[in-house]
Amino acid sequence: MSDFELIVCIINAGHSQDVMDAAKKAGARGGTILRARGTANAQLEKQLGIAIQPEKELALIIVKKEIKDSVLRAVYTDCGLESSGQGIAFSLPVDGVAGLKE
Repeated sequence: MSDFELIVCIINAGHSQDVMDAAKKAGARGGTILRARGTANAQLEKQLGIAIQPEKELALIIVKKEIKDSVLRAVYTDCGLESSGQGIAFSLPVDGVAGLKE
């Protein structure tokens, strides 16, 4: 069992720096940004009442378990669905980590 969690944030393109700034303020040390393309249907856009931008970015952030909740909260507060980043964030357990220094 690892002491780490992976936080995944999916945000509109151009907002990954906002995610990283919020995560770092909450104790994260860094992350990896990937370009992505989202898919959604018109019915979902109507239900949510927002236009879904297809160009996305993924922020992958590995953090210690004890700060996971504060990082998730900070990221969602700054970059969640109510923001221009229209992001979602979730965490996944990490079974093992190599290459990180304390």
